[in-house]
Amino acid sequence: MTDRTPAHRLTRRALLAGAAAVATSAALSGCSPPGGQTGRFDAVWGRQGTLPGRLNKPRGIAIDKDDNLYIVDFTPRIHVFTPDGEFLRGWQTPQFANGRPQGLSFDLDGDLLVSDTHYCQVLAYKPDGTLIPGKKIGGTYGIGPDQYEWVTDCIQDSRGNYFISSYGDFDQIHELGADRKFFQFVGKKGSGPGEFRVPRKLAIDDQGLLYVADACNHRIQVFDTSTGKARLVRTWGEEGYAPGRLRYPYDVLLDGQGHVYVCEYGNHRVQKFTPEGVLIGWWGVNGVREGELRQPWGIARDSRGRMYVLDSYNHRVQRFWL
Repeated sequence: MTDRTPAHRLTRRALLAGAAAVATSAALSGCSPPGGQTGRFDAVWGRQGTLPGRLNKPRGIAIDKDDNLYIVDFTPRIHVFTPDGEFLRGWQTPQFANGRPQGLSFDLDGDLLVSDTHYCQVLAYKPDGTLIPGKKIGGTYGIGPDQYEWVTDCIQDSRGNYFISSYGDFDQIHELGADRKFFQFVGKKGSGPGEFRVPRKLAIDDQGLLYVADACNHRIQVFDTSTGKARLVRTWGEEGYAPGRLRYPYDVLLDGQGHVYVCEYGNHRVQKFTPEGVLIGWWGVNGVREGELRQPWGIARDSRGRMYVLDSYNHRVQRFWL
């Protein structure tokens, strides 16, 4: 469904600005972005605002077993939509004066995990918005095993273990057991192999390979967590504008079919890779029209294979195929 609300009626100035941004991106990458894309636009919905169902800089997205989308924005509210953008329900996190959440995922119980970034914690909710106090992780600022800095994401693997990424003075990932007790740190702050500069999002496959969107190092790092001590197995990505290169990867997603999707905040696009980092295809250019993106923060994929991207600074969601 395409949103035809006034928020999407573009002025001539906006159209010219979008075209200029696309031209700049093409010049920097040495290619013609629209002609080189392999993805296909499908739908767009969303409108800026603070009323229920309207979005303001959406920052995190997760999808449930029924393909409903859960989106947290800058207000900060968690909105629940159908795949076609119909608003179902929403709620607000308890505190937000210090900052807003930015990561969402579902645990093995089907509960929603919310990375409450500037409160150094992970909150858990039932899908209807009921807070689950007994599942809260963290809440104390620090660098110890049971303390956290600015939390960006939390995921649970098939064994029940938790992985929580954070940044600050010590960019790192906490691994916790299924009992939510600390097990080990993965990585540390830096630019070398196995080190991070603002790890944004996490994804893990059934073999225990943990993919990390190492945002400010402009790369993806992969760790084997299946045998206890986490071990770096590969790093790929190089800063740049051309397809296949990365600028500020903010989200990483696995489709279970041997493909890795990367959402780039800096290049206004989503790219599709093999697990080894070989480019397969891409979609998105900078702009404000349908099929164009401004600083996207997150991606999701439904049971039909349709992709959703948080077109954050256009305050909307776009659906596409890649």
